[in-house]
Formats: sequence, structure tokens, C-alpha cells
Amino acid sequence: FCYQLCRATNARRVVEAGTSHGISTLYLAAAVRDNVLAAGGAGVVIGTEYEPAKASAARAHFAAAGLSEFIDLREGDLRETLKQIDGPVDFMLVDIWISMARPALELVTPRLRPGAIVVCDNTDQHRSAYADYFAFLEDPANGFRTMTLPFDGGLELSVRCRPC
Repeated sequence: FCYQLCRATNARRVVEAGTSHGISTLYLAAAVRDNVLAAGGAGVVIGTEYEPAKASAARAHFAAAGLSEFIDLREGDLRETLKQIDGPVDFMLVDIWISMARPALELVTPRLRPGAIVVCDNTDQHRSAYADYFAFLEDPANGFRTMTLPFDGGLELSVRCRPC
């Protein structure tokens, strides 16, 4: 699904909060690669992973898939690793500990271009735990339109439409 969204929007700069072993990252990077191959230019997936062992496993998966050149994996606390993003962000995947979902979105929001898509996993299954994430999305000052899609556990699809 995320691959298709990235392809449909010609996403070139993607942020993934919560890379883990890199499976979702592979789909995001494949979409960026395919967008670059179709229309030229450059693209990158900026991933962030807190646990060094997971980051190491993810890098091995990236290399095995031949997609390393499209991935900038940053190790450490996302409140530090996502501070510097050069250029506008087209797509963001939030698949991180619930308590880190809002901080990740807050950091990236100023870089989201109008029309950028943010997808967050398991929002229906843990709706009350995501209360602060939803409060950020629903604040008109932040410029989002959002809806929960009926994927297992719920998948929040939000669009930055500044101004809405």
C-alpha cells in the first residue's frame, strides 16, 4: 500500500520513523527507485532506528535487495536523527512506539510539502494510546486532513493540506 502511495505521488523524499529490520523500508525505497527511474532525478528514504542490532539487520536487507543507495538509515533517538532533513518530504511512515509517534510527526511536519501523505500503523487498535498523536493531527494550525483506513489494527492516512 505504501509503495503504491509513493508511486502515485512520485515521492522522492520519504521519512520512515521506526525502521526496525527494514522490511517496510524496502518497499519505500523500491518506490523511490522506480520514481527516479521513471522520471530521472534523485530520491531517498530517511529511516531511523534506535536499536543498533535492528539497524545492522536492516542494512544487510538493504544491501541484499540492492537498494542501499536509496536509503539513509540514521541510528539513535529519532528526536535527534530527524532534526536535519534537507528538502521537502513527500511521504512519511510512522511505525514506531506509540509514545514516539507524535514527536516524530512534530519534527517532520515543517518539512512536509502540501499534499504530503503520512501513514501511521495500528491507530485503531490502540486509539486511546494515540490520543496525543490525534490531537496534533486534528489541530487546525497543523494543516492535516485524516481518516482511519480499515486495515488490520487501523491505518491512519493523513494528508498535509496546508492551508486546509
